[in-house]
Amino acid sequence: MTTPLFSYRKFWAECFGPARELPMSRAEMDALGWDSCDIIIVTGDAYVDHPSFGMAVIGRLLEAQGFRVGIIAQPDWTSTTDFQALGAPNLFFGVAAGNMDSMINRYTADRKRRNDDAYTPGNTGDKRPDRAVIVYSQRLREAYRQVPLVIGSIEASLRRIAHYDYWSDRVRRSILVDSSADLLLYGNAERAIVALAHRMAAGEAIHTIRDLRGTAFVRKRIPDDWRVIDSTSIDVVGPVSAPADPYAAAASTACASTAAAADTAVPITLVGDVAQRDTQAVIRIPGFEQVRDDPALYAHASRVLHKETNPHNARPLVQSHGDREVWLNAPPLPLATTELDQVFELPYSRLPHSAYGDARIVAYEMIRHSVNIMRGCFGGCTFCSITEHEGRIIQNRSEDSIIREIEQIRDTSPAFTGVISDLGGPTANMWRLACNSPEVEAKCRKLSCVFPGICKNLNTDQTPLIGLYRRARKVQGVKKVLIASGLRYDLAVRTPDYVRELVTHHVGGYLKIAPEHTEDAPLSKMMKPGIGSYEEFRAMFEEYSRAAGKKQYLIPYFIAAHPGTSDKDMMQLALWLKRNKYRADQVQTFYPSPMATATAMYHSGKNPLKRVTRTSDSMPTVKGLPQRRLHKAFLRYHDPENWPILRQALKKMGRADLIGSGSKHLVPARQPAKQHPVVAPSRGTRPFATQHNGVDGVPARRKRASKR
Repeated sequence: MTTPLFSYRKFWAECFGPARELPMSRAEMDALGWDSCDIIIVTGDAYVDHPSFGMAVIGRLLEAQGFRVGIIAQPDWTSTTDFQALGAPNLFFGVAAGNMDSMINRYTADRKRRNDDAYTPGNTGDKRPDRAVIVYSQRLREAYRQVPLVIGSIEASLRRIAHYDYWSDRVRRSILVDSSADLLLYGNAERAIVALAHRMAAGEAIHTIRDLRGTAFVRKRIPDDWRVIDSTSIDVVGPVSAPADPYAAAASTACASTAAAADTAVPITLVGDVAQRDTQAVIRIPGFEQVRDDPALYAHASRVLHKETNPHNARPLVQSHGDREVWLNAPPLPLATTELDQVFELPYSRLPHSAYGDARIVAYEMIRHSVNIMRGCFGGCTFCSITEHEGRIIQNRSEDSIIREIEQIRDTSPAFTGVISDLGGPTANMWRLACNSPEVEAKCRKLSCVFPGICKNLNTDQTPLIGLYRRARKVQGVKKVLIASGLRYDLAVRTPDYVRELVTHHVGGYLKIAPEHTEDAPLSKMMKPGIGSYEEFRAMFEEYSRAAGKKQYLIPYFIAAHPGTSDKDMMQLALWLKRNKYRADQVQTFYPSPMATATAMYHSGKNPLKRVTRTSDSMPTVKGLPQRRLHKAFLRYHDPENWPILRQALKKMGRADLIGSGSKHLVPARQPAKQHPVVAPSRGTRPFATQHNGVDGVPARRKRASKR
């Protein structure tokens, strides 16, 4: 039975009441009358008291439970001084890298250091360390060895098991091991952190709290009353080159006997029935040393983990790291609408902390007048981290709560000009979309509700969203409501009236859309629909724009160098772009983020969307810098700087016929005497995906393409 989030008896410190802003200094604590903090959150972001920033959500939620919460934002990690600014907390430290993974925040897809940081005052790029969760945890252990340490955020969430690390080009251990944390909270952690705080306040030691959903921890051994299921018995990898047990001492006899029968293995989709009748079962996935040394086992472990993400049927997972066991409990249950409403309506000031003065925080400026209406995404795109972090089940806010937030922005923000910059979430048009059958949803292990086609059990009616848009537009003082979140166009076309409403009233001249590619081979590895779905949406968009008497443009985004993409695929995409007169000013190269399915493809050369065996066909992966640059060059076929590399590639591919000055040619035969820089469009744009809502935290950092 799930305890409602706001039903706990409040901690005694409730008597202090809510703070105008959570304290970041001892002087602020003194002004509040606090002698100590119960919980201190250490974060890699500047502290902005807004529901789009993770530390504010968790801090205000714990405050609402009666706890005194302090914030240490962007501490100097070269010593313990900043980490001791508020003293030791009575319960625990909570450590987060921030709304973004610190490595993705600091480095480009080509591993080049960024000079900026949108989550730092002044947009400077030197206020957080690499692998911030580990570094902050180390400093806290030096300063307060005995104080319990809890880690979370997108960085910890996506590193909860052994994972491929793009920046070092190797498989790293679970972040739990490297940080020496007592507990890891993954996903949206409201349920877990509230339960943890109350139980510790009641006297329970953190090392005895082992039953919270959405948590991971290290233990010495598997309890005797748990039955261990070897993952290869439900999704057989196949024999090693020598007919030996791939799990050494950890494997079961049943696993060894089935390993030789890979071609007749039981599909992993059958394990749901076992989960229902065996509540004390844990799945052992290949250990750190095994996935480190065997890419096929790495892909297999990734596949099993992603199949065990439905909170209604997922079982715990365990992965050995030497003589220790990293244990992952089942994912957290989604918040009910009433609970999510309460989370978003906590007493946020909606401002950066006053200590920052007039310093600009770019990420805040981007989202301060946007409203998050939901969480989660059932798209399952393999390159995206939303699903791994937030889950596939959509968590919806009520219409009334959304309208109240719009009114609060209108009434309290001095910078509000009447424009709501976004009414969205991870995917703008998934609000209130869900499986039509709770029974089916509870058993389902599909990675996506919309790939390879839209599930027949999925409700795709976006009519309620039309009603929300209309009501938002009618709020007094609101002049315009824009939709800036990513849009799932294959869903949008299922409700033509939604597309009409969107195009007529909620597009600010440009609408970003993400077909990602035009060719079936890479699209199938991304779990994205074919380009025909995009063409159908584009036809609707143009028709309704004409009917509204507006000149509006679609801004399509594409990914270069995604696993499964060949040079020929990129050439075909470039030809499609030229036929459609699109010129991408800046493009996105595939970025292997930890734990993503596409990252498992990149590292292993295997396709974990299917059963992985050592004899499975290898898939093309674009790893070398020259080939990654070539794929990026195809997207910018119009840039003279790319013509030499493209001419060379086209000749090598036997497509010299595409070199010339005609309309059917891709690049000219000659280099211009003087190259002029390509001028970017004057209109600004925001990063794609869910950067605005601060929940998933991993922006794609794509820029706009302009249609010439």
